[in-house]
Amino acid sequence: MKFDMQLIGPAALALLTALVVSFLMTPVVKSFAYKVGAIDVPKDERRMHHKPIPRLGGLAIFAGFMASILLFVDIRLNPQMQSILLGAVIIVVLGVVDDIMALPAKLKFVVQIVAALIPALNGVSIQALSNPNIFSANAYWVLNWLSVPITVLWIVGITNAVNLIDGLDGLANGVSAISAATVLVIALICSEAQVAIVMAALVGACVGFLPYNLNPAKMFMGDTGATFLGFILSTMSIQGLFKFYAVISFAVPFLILGLPIFDTAFAMIRRMAHGQSPMQADRGHIHHRLIDMGLNQKQAVATLYVISGILGLSAVVLTTGGEAKAMLLLVALCIVAVVAARVVFPKEVKEELHEELEELEELTELNHHEDQDAPKEEKP
Repeated sequence: MKFDMQLIGPAALALLTALVVSFLMTPVVKSFAYKVGAIDVPKDERRMHHKPIPRLGGLAIFAGFMASILLFVDIRLNPQMQSILLGAVIIVVLGVVDDIMALPAKLKFVVQIVAALIPALNGVSIQALSNPNIFSANAYWVLNWLSVPITVLWIVGITNAVNLIDGLDGLANGVSAISAATVLVIALICSEAQVAIVMAALVGACVGFLPYNLNPAKMFMGDTGATFLGFILSTMSIQGLFKFYAVISFAVPFLILGLPIFDTAFAMIRRMAHGQSPMQADRGHIHHRLIDMGLNQKQAVATLYVISGILGLSAVVLTTGGEAKAMLLLVALCIVAVVAARVVFPKEVKEELHEELEELEELTELNHHEDQDAPKEEKP
């Protein structure tokens, strides 16, 4: 694994710039969120927080990202990058309005499609996929006219997938940072300068906001941040991964974004199986299930960070060492993760379950005493 050393310096500067701007802008955006009423009030069981918390933190992430892009990426003669940034601006404006006043899901979906069409029609499109059928004579599927619709499906799908996992403090932000860091590493290996700088800026913007977003969160990034991160990850994965299908397997972007993809697919299948709309919100996401298993927010987020990191590392190995090494690494890391979870978490889980059982016993005993003390009705 060899990195393009000439790209490391600019990438590091882009990352640091985005980090500093994002970190400094967050308090400013927080004050703005209070002024416009962009506050997340816990009103259903899906929300894990118990007090109102300001949204719109995605504006700080966007500000850090854009500051770095404008400084380190020449977009003047780059129509593809211009189209990505224009689509991102539309997504951010949509997110800001939605964080202030909830918009209908259908309207948001239509606007997201429009935003995705801008880069898809300007050269940021999936032209071919490597054929997973090893017995086929065709090594690749050339998409032809299907290129634009599949590209739009990918962009809108990932945009919403990242938004759907934004259910715990720091989860979507951290997972996006890990995914962006993975694409950054692959870009450094493949000497893709533009992709490396853009991904470095995204990593820095996420990390700069993370201190305000980790549990207990002082601010949420809202739909503004989650959809923006999903949009940039999806479009840049096309630029940096799908376009170089002769070098990198089609499985790489799916590994990098595996956690949000799996969670979204599982959520849609689960909802349709229960006769619900696939777009209907519920409390059955992976992070909800980890909480229901007894983990607290920090433990659940750390678990999902590890899973995302394992998938990302497997994607890097796949690009450099081939399928066999990547599969062996993935299996080995999964085994290590399972063993580690059984060693680290059971004690804490048992303690929390024990506390819950004690509370339940106290409540049952209290109800029993109340029933005994209550005056009995006389029979006529």
